[in-house]
Amino acid sequence: MRVHTDEGITGIGEVDSGPTVARAIIESPLGHKVWSGLAELLIGEDPLNIRPLWDKMFAGTVYNGRSGAVVHALSGLDLALWDIAGKALKQPVYRLLGGGYRTRVRAYASSLFGDTPEKTFELGRQYVLQGFTAVKFGWGPFGRDETLDMELASAAREGVGRQADLMFDVGGAWDWKTAIRREEKLRAFGPLWIEEPLSAEDLAGYAKLTECSRTLIAAGESEADLPAFDRLIREGGVDVVQPDVARCGGLTGAMRVADIASFCRRQVANHAFKTGISIAASLHFLAAIPNALILEYSVSDSPLRQRATVQTFPVVDGYVEIPRDPGLGVDLNMETIEEYRWIETKR
Repeated sequence: MRVHTDEGITGIGEVDSGPTVARAIIESPLGHKVWSGLAELLIGEDPLNIRPLWDKMFAGTVYNGRSGAVVHALSGLDLALWDIAGKALKQPVYRLLGGGYRTRVRAYASSLFGDTPEKTFELGRQYVLQGFTAVKFGWGPFGRDETLDMELASAAREGVGRQADLMFDVGGAWDWKTAIRREEKLRAFGPLWIEEPLSAEDLAGYAKLTECSRTLIAAGESEADLPAFDRLIREGGVDVVQPDVARCGGLTGAMRVADIASFCRRQVANHAFKTGISIAASLHFLAAIPNALILEYSVSDSPLRQRATVQTFPVVDGYVEIPRDPGLGVDLNMETIEEYRWIETKR
């Protein structure tokens, strides 16, 4: 999405949600004091007044918002406001967030499992050859059958080798008893973490699992509002918190999540599986917090993932540099945008 100012600065943001739903949330006309379209709440305001505008958008959607798709839509606008602020002040966004703890972030290749163990092995080997020092496999056939899970995990470890970090994303497929049994078996493959083994609502299950797990447990991509993250950390006991800047209230929301995680001595690894906009914003986020662990770097071959932005954020020796240009440091590839807008119109 793009947000334009009367001084000719355009901010770029991204929403990771249902596109038509998010668009309706943004473009809806004013209903009453606590039910408004988000655009209506921003028009005429000072775009540099970011946190007060976040609060205004949140308060103006109390009846239909507070979490879920409304916060997803708010996230994209928040990212665009930070981009505008950086461009107006001629500063990279991480400096506006308080400064940088690091100039580059280690990245992991984020991939679906292959349909077979053999395909998973080949993918793992390919990502390491591309320069990644960490790889995560998830979803696909994983989580359905214990025997197949072990075969896939073994193939993944063999493919990436013993020197690279390896993570498994279960996609919420297990109950807590199954998760405890699987974690015990998956230890043999030395995972850095096991991600979303349970549904987001099963806080009691997370508490039981994290109490006895020897492997780090990661979760958070499904959450949008701050209270949900607070419960996940304090009640669920997750070790690695995974806010998505395009879902959790933008950079403003993500920084609040990171503060809670830091206070509770938990690490943060972003979730991002869409375009270069999310990668750029996530890099600024991870640069600006003390408890950043690693960057999720989608290796999907989707054209929108690979070609939606001019910048490609190359991985060099396992790391990605933090953008230094003003704002988020990302530009839309309008050829790609127009190509897929035409396809949508044609339908």
